[in-house]
Amino acid sequence: MRHGLLVAFALLAGAASPVWVHAQVAVIELPPAPPAASGATAQAKPEAAPALTTEDEKTLLRARELLAAEKPAQAESLLTTWLDNAVATGQGTSNLAAEALYLRGNAKLAQDREYDALVDYEQVVNGFPGSEFFARSLERELQVAKLYFGGRRRPTVLGLRIDSGVPLAEEIVLRIVERLPGSRLAERALLELGDFYARTRDLRMASEVYDVHTRVFPRSPQRPLAMQRLVYSSIAQFKGPNYDTSVLSDAKVQVERFATEFPAVAQQTGMTDSLVARVDESQAQAMLERARWYITRDDAPAAKVFLQRLVQRHPQSAAAQEALTMLERSEPLQPQGSAKPEASQAAGQESGQKTGQETAPKPGRGTP
Repeated sequence: MRHGLLVAFALLAGAASPVWVHAQVAVIELPPAPPAASGATAQAKPEAAPALTTEDEKTLLRARELLAAEKPAQAESLLTTWLDNAVATGQGTSNLAAEALYLRGNAKLAQDREYDALVDYEQVVNGFPGSEFFARSLERELQVAKLYFGGRRRPTVLGLRIDSGVPLAEEIVLRIVERLPGSRLAERALLELGDFYARTRDLRMASEVYDVHTRVFPRSPQRPLAMQRLVYSSIAQFKGPNYDTSVLSDAKVQVERFATEFPAVAQQTGMTDSLVARVDESQAQAMLERARWYITRDDAPAAKVFLQRLVQRHPQSAAAQEALTMLERSEPLQPQGSAKPEASQAAGQESGQKTGQETAPKPGRGTP
């Protein structure tokens, strides 16, 4: 899968690799940051806030009122004008600028222009990491990712929604986890990604994401839910007794661990010994099918080895009882349609004797 290794690496490390972040910049192209004023120093930037007047605050308040009145187009126009003036007057790095970008992103999102809204949210995240709108912008980005996970198409250059937005939504989730590691928002984003893979039947990726969630958030209130979905996604990968059973081994361990950590929840959800018994029966049936395959290939020793292992590893299963019956009899270890050599030789001798009796000449009158 596309981001399988990236998901595990990014979440386990807790921080993104700078090389990977720069490699993904092409997904969301952001406008260049405004040039700094001549002679400005690092200590002079925070002093830009006192230069703001109450008119600026009134403008942002008016924009909020327009958004509440469901007039996002007017709010966007007002905020765009204010941001242009703020950049021209050197106030583009103030806290009110972060709020204006966040509000303009909300206005674009309300007009179903979620991709354009991501540009404003990314400007807040990259330009104002210490602002109160940093986490809010990331939460809005998760909202956009959920839209793409839900089936919305990503707009192209001409505005037509043709391309899938899933790759962009996956990247949004990864960036949220990188930028706010260990947070509730990162946990929600990770669960949304796992649920999306489960809905689209990408069970291997769903298992991977849920497993990473249980290791990155060991004390999360959502840990029982993540562990339960991990078990179900692992069991659902089993295609039948003629296929690989390694996922069942993982599921068996996961069920036992879940029952140990959350015994009450395990009793309520049915993840107890009964589920372990069903998993054990599936593994036994797979071993029995393997033994039968060796029988059809006339490899009785290999079939006997698998039957003996089946009885040892899964003694309580119904397949083990059938394996014992096959071991007690010698005929089932022979391919169907083949007979024992001794029986064939005895049948040949008997038929030869009968043939000789029928072809022997009868004594006549002239016979002495």
